[in-house]
Amino acid sequence: MTADKVVDASAIAAFIFNESHGAAVEARLKDATLFAPHFIDVEMASVCLKKLRDADYSRDAVFGMYSAYASIVIRRTDVVLLEAIELAERVKLSLYDASYLWLSRTLEIELVTLDGDLEKAAKIV
Repeated sequence: MTADKVVDASAIAAFIFNESHGAAVEARLKDATLFAPHFIDVEMASVCLKKLRDADYSRDAVFGMYSAYASIVIRRTDVVLLEAIELAERVKLSLYDASYLWLSRTLEIELVTLDGDLEKAAKIV
């Protein structure tokens, strides 16, 4: 039986773009069914643009790594935005981060993130 997990863009980007915690994130997600809010695709595209601007890799390498994102099966899930707004206000997160947390709490599954503030909020909510 596989575990269900909510995954945010920081975690996915870590292993897609070969960041320092990428292997650890990949191990945590192995064989899991992944869930995320629909906007994860926009966030990942934004990370791709940042990588292009940072010029740590060639343009072709960045687009090659980004194309691997399409092969990751993530169940895009609706978020009740009013509830996410209330959660964001209560735990002092952005709406984006609170949406991942809301989804994790609503589905009652683990949230995988590399965002320190989001990780901290997940421990107290």
